[in-house]
Amino acid sequence: MSGETNLARLLQSMTPQLNPGQYVFCCVSADHDCSNLQPIASMREPEGLSLVLTREIADAHGLHYDYVAAWITLEVHSSLAAVGLTASFSAALAQAGVSCNVVAGFHHDHIFVPSERAERALSTLRALSAASIPELA
Repeated sequence: MSGETNLARLLQSMTPQLNPGQYVFCCVSADHDCSNLQPIASMREPEGLSLVLTREIADAHGLHYDYVAAWITLEVHSSLAAVGLTASFSAALAQAGVSCNVVAGFHHDHIFVPSERAERALSTLRALSAASIPELA
């Protein structure tokens, strides 16, 4: 099943959900044994392997981090080819003073925001969804 590409429909039905827990971004060497880390996401960069982990796992393994995040999933099945969704929600969050780090999965977009700003981010995303213009869908 292919994902949605219509921006108005994406915004109307994004349904942001807060996942429980706290999440951190860590960097380990490219050859690090990650078998016990259970990463939420990873990205290989020239400086090493960037990982998004639960805070508990990072702490248990003594991994350094300096950003503690809440994880919000947009439950709409967005197409990887969709245009404007990330720009729309990141602009709304920026207007609300909330930084965001976005990871696109095959089915959903995942937004990591400062843990202490999670409720502000959720209310902002819900307001953006409610304000979408139905005639454009």
